[in-house]
Amino acid sequence: MTRVCALADLDDGKPFAVEVDDVAVVLVRQGDEVHALRDECSHAELALSEGEVTRKGIECWLHGSCFDLRTGAPSAPPATEPVDVYAVTVVAGDVHVDITTTTN
Repeated sequence: MTRVCALADLDDGKPFAVEVDDVAVVLVRQGDEVHALRDECSHAELALSEGEVTRKGIECWLHGSCFDLRTGAPSAPPATEPVDVYAVTVVAGDVHVDITTTTN
């Protein structure tokens, strides 16, 4: 696990870009939960952190592909491949991400 930021740095429902061991990761806070996904759309290879969070997940800003925050599965085309989802732990107000553990 790598500390990436303080929980207080994350605004609810807003993408937040970090890098963990040269891997681009996007964090999304939803209430007390924090999700971590690979910060790259599987369709167009663009930063998901530049998109927006919707009811369906995180949406790529260019073509509208949307990815589930828990599974990384695409819920809207044109993407057909999932993005990696990483393990997140919040300890004493700090957000830690483990890029070696994916949940999809």
